Amino acid sequence: MIAPVLNIADLDVRYTVDGPDVVAVAGLSLTLQRGETYGLVGESGSGKSSVAMAIMRHLGRHGRIAAGSLHFNGIDLAAISQRDLRGLRGSRIAMIYQDPATALNPTKRIGVQLIEVLTHHDGASPGAARRRVLDSLRDVRLADPETILRRYPYQLSGGQQQRVVISMAFLARPELLLLDEPTSALDVTVEREIVDLLVEMQRAHGTTALFISHNLALVRRVCGRVGVMYGGQIVEEAPAQTLFSDPRHPYTRGLLACLPRLNGNKHVQRLHAIGGQVARLSATPCACTFLPRCERARTGLCDTANPDLGPVASGSAHLVRCVRPDDSPTVDTDPLAPALAPPPPHGAVNQPVLRVDSLTKRFDLPDGRKIVANHNLSCALLAGETLAVVGESGSGKSTLGRILIGLEVATAGKVMLGDMDVGRLETRHRSGDQIRAVQMIFQNPDSTLNPAWTVGAMLKRALARLGDFGSRNQCALEMRKLLALVRLPAEVANMLPSQLSGGQKQRVAIARAFAGRPSIVIADEPISALDTSVKTAIIELLLAMQEAYHTALLFISHDLGIVRYIADRVIVMHAGEIVEIGSADAVFAPPYHPYTETLLAAMPVTDPTIVQRRIELRGEAPSLLLQSSGCGFASRCPRKLAGDVCDDVAPPLRPAATGHAIRCHIPLADLRTVPPVFMPAAGASGAPTEGRQPAAP
Repeated sequence: MIAPVLNIADLDVRYTVDGPDVVAVAGLSLTLQRGETYGLVGESGSGKSSVAMAIMRHLGRHGRIAAGSLHFNGIDLAAISQRDLRGLRGSRIAMIYQDPATALNPTKRIGVQLIEVLTHHDGASPGAARRRVLDSLRDVRLADPETILRRYPYQLSGGQQQRVVISMAFLARPELLLLDEPTSALDVTVEREIVDLLVEMQRAHGTTALFISHNLALVRRVCGRVGVMYGGQIVEEAPAQTLFSDPRHPYTRGLLACLPRLNGNKHVQRLHAIGGQVARLSATPCACTFLPRCERARTGLCDTANPDLGPVASGSAHLVRCVRPDDSPTVDTDPLAPALAPPPPHGAVNQPVLRVDSLTKRFDLPDGRKIVANHNLSCALLAGETLAVVGESGSGKSTLGRILIGLEVATAGKVMLGDMDVGRLETRHRSGDQIRAVQMIFQNPDSTLNPAWTVGAMLKRALARLGDFGSRNQCALEMRKLLALVRLPAEVANMLPSQLSGGQKQRVAIARAFAGRPSIVIADEPISALDTSVKTAIIELLLAMQEAYHTALLFISHDLGIVRYIADRVIVMHAGEIVEIGSADAVFAPPYHPYTETLLAAMPVTDPTIVQRRIELRGEAPSLLLQSSGCGFASRCPRKLAGDVCDDVAPPLRPAATGHAIRCHIPLADLRTVPPVFMPAAGASGAPTEGRQPAAP
């Protein structure tokens, strides 16, 4: 039998700060074979990253390996000296972190940092190292690597930085690669390219990989085996196809129940967030760690002992830590069945509360050049509806939101709020009614919550400024109502933001946004940094608040699965322009704009009964400094027409159906013949889901 590359046995990781120890990993055992990609999933606090940090011996001064062993190709990582460990890091064991900026020195040029890897670990001469670095940058498909070498990290895009980090990780040809949320900050198309690149590089070098993520769909795409972590333990492990088609542990089922179906929407499906949160352990668990949150637990059975991780059947590779692994609910196995018709809209939903007419926004650079972030945008936001705006970073989504709220002003065009044009009015110049009418929820609540103020003080201030409450008692009463609406206990009012979890902070931000009962709420990537279950809870909360106040919601996101679920209508933006607009049903089915089609093809899915068509998208998104006279997507379009029309002539926005329009030169008759991106798998539910599935069953 071939020895595993990584063998972890009964690993126990603890942190000591103040008070009793915090048990981050409790008795974890795991093996990785050569060339295997193993996925480790779970919520924040489940212990995933602590496993990677224990392997790298990067636990910091408060953390320690309290028990167990970690063997890498026969080397005991827990016992070797720091000097020997430094020889392994970066050469035989490499790590790619969530934020590439943490792995790149901002004061050194890219070339200096990459060449250092080879001169230090391989003893290569500077000239030989430089040649190998250039080859490596070409391998990760970075254009003009000579220029990249001369740049500093801040001069690269997020996708370019992550490619550099991947190049750095593979330069010394490591035997083991650890990836900790390596794509969570990337757009769906860049994420797809980076994941494909990682798989390609891993195969070329025969590297074993531990892929840590809370993105279940992404893990299913790239991993052969998957372990689900909860409370510092693996509670389920199986081949990826088995895990997603036949989950057995209540926690795994709970995570999958948080995800929207491809045919689902808010009218026919309700997402189910897992109640509560991961508990902090102060000792090795003596009972099931998921017990306090398990809706199917039985007293006298589930609370008597901590179950072992064992096979669901004799000899099975499917392992589960549960005393009732066969007690599973019926699973919906027809994800593409036609959705039920949504209920008729509210009587006021057809009334526009905001109109955008020929909106353009240009930014002037010090060197005289101009960035056109928004170009000639026209749309309407209707009362009570959810209008989603999707597109890659740099497409102009957030700029549009910032103009609507008054954080930026338009260069040309109008933003009609009622009968007033507010497009050139900053927030400080808007009236109280105009400020009250439009509120915003930002991506990162930490950047908008005052760390020195309690939650109650912040909400009461918002109520006093935005609401019609004349006394402190009225504000205090309404504050308690707001906390109840966003499902936070009353004692949170006396807490500071630093005492709250990420999901709790975002709930506070939502409560503050709705304090003045606005007619419009702009949500700019409000869930992108959250765990799967917390993300689901926030989405359901937004929908409940929207229904309670009949608020129009402008939802800016690159999570197409959530957009499909939450949106009534969708705007697809590319290079500052609207390239497609229509109902969610229309945008997610042919005819597509070619850019919409590529976004959908890059979207990760969890369902094993779906075949997803694959589209190769090459090149970087166009610079907003270089305004083309033609179609902004022409340089990357897989369906570009012959001749110069796409390059030289601006495409028209043509109606494809009632309320559905596409900006493209390709005849609509041809776009209607484009096959759907998602199709039911032929035959058994275990059919492969993609044309190229690395190491997946």
